[in-house]
Amino acid sequence: MLQLSQQQKLQQKLSPQQIQYIRLLQLPQIALEQAIKAEIEINPALEEGPENEAESADEPMDAADSVLESMKEETPADDPLNDILPQSDTPSSSGDDEFSWEDYIQTDDLYGFKTDESMGRGGEDEDRPDYTPVQTVTFHDRLWDQVRLLSFSEKEMKIAEHLLGSADPDGYLRIEPDKLADDFVFNYGVLVTPGELEKVRKQILNLDPPGFLSRDLQECLLVQLENMEVTETSENATDILRHCYDEFTRKHFDAIMRMLQLEPDELKLAFELIQRLNPKPGEDEMSPGSNYITPDFFVEIEDGEARISLNDRGIPSLRINKKYAIMARFGQVDEQARSFIRKKVEDAKFFRQSIIQRRETMLKVMSTIVEQQMVFFETGSGLRPMILKDIADRIRMDISTVSRVVNSKYVQTEFGVYSLKHFFSEGIETESGEEASNREVKERIREIIQAEDGKRPLSDDKIADMLNEKGYNIARRTVTKYRESMNIPVARLRKTI
Repeated sequence: MLQLSQQQKLQQKLSPQQIQYIRLLQLPQIALEQAIKAEIEINPALEEGPENEAESADEPMDAADSVLESMKEETPADDPLNDILPQSDTPSSSGDDEFSWEDYIQTDDLYGFKTDESMGRGGEDEDRPDYTPVQTVTFHDRLWDQVRLLSFSEKEMKIAEHLLGSADPDGYLRIEPDKLADDFVFNYGVLVTPGELEKVRKQILNLDPPGFLSRDLQECLLVQLENMEVTETSENATDILRHCYDEFTRKHFDAIMRMLQLEPDELKLAFELIQRLNPKPGEDEMSPGSNYITPDFFVEIEDGEARISLNDRGIPSLRINKKYAIMARFGQVDEQARSFIRKKVEDAKFFRQSIIQRRETMLKVMSTIVEQQMVFFETGSGLRPMILKDIADRIRMDISTVSRVVNSKYVQTEFGVYSLKHFFSEGIETESGEEASNREVKERIREIIQAEDGKRPLSDDKIADMLNEKGYNIARRTVTKYRESMNIPVARLRKTI
């Protein structure tokens, strides 16, 4: 039986303005430039330039500025409409309590088939200022030019386009053939069989780079060997991958030599040849936008003191269009237009304030990080154990705020460019009672492994014993965890011939 009842609740709810501030806070420098540019394009009340351009240029105010000055004098101080005037920096509420998370948090991830824009064949930002292209032909453009030279029918060209768009970023085609055929029918409205897809895929496999659209690593490496000059070493390498692949992945060299009747020198040459092959043909080249890092902070040490600056080179000064502010109050327009203008002015005002607040928060977090890790910024080593809560407690902010500032941000120091996450690590107690950063322990593990005998690599137990001898109280499972975090394989996979 259905029943109606009333219930009183006390809830906390993020306003759209708070969500916008959170979104801006977690953006790195380049993404922030794009966000500001997009906001200026959609909001006519927001424009680039100093807050008071007339005073900065030593020019008399125009008629709109005069009206604005008279508005400041005539409007009572407690008038709520003062909130839309540009001289105030106090955030105002939007008046629209309903919002959608999707309006502020967007994801562009696509599953399966990728569009030309997402694969790099379109959607270039031609209007972006100071953009110098470093690569005129993308990786997929070069691959597509080779496909055009093949004797493909019109249907096979569509299949090739579909296959290239369905490849993963590393160059592998991991979608099942039946699912791939269904996607092709959905996209092109043409029936195709898995056999037809496989025929086209086999031909693309041998293009440059060979192995693109492989189903797995074994096929990728075999295709590359088949496209090389045939030698005794390449034939041995092919036999290893074709007949002893499981033993090869486990580095069971004795079993491989016994199964293929190879001498140690022959196995060594074949193994080195396989190691030189490309396991990820889709990452053959880097795109223009991914081959460099733009730091968000600069830290310089002068006379024992740190100078911290925010990289706002591409961030323009923002101001609110005064004419729009006047129209929102006195414009001879209908109520609907005035409501639209008022909302745009409010949005512009809060966006500008969010940028200012973002700058203050980021500098506050970065200053505290430098204060805590001053030894590192002076010498380039000696990180102290530090977690997000340490910074949050010092600046009296929530841990989530610090996490958003740290995420995807970089700082340029005198010793290189580092991710802000690099400065956060847990501590391990030494025999002397002091705490050492786990990054320092990871570096000791790396040094031990680099100095080991390749024919008899050290186990995690032995590495733990060596660290304990150096004063680090660490267990074997901790060594395993740190080794895996550094992408260092287990001892048997580090074995050399």
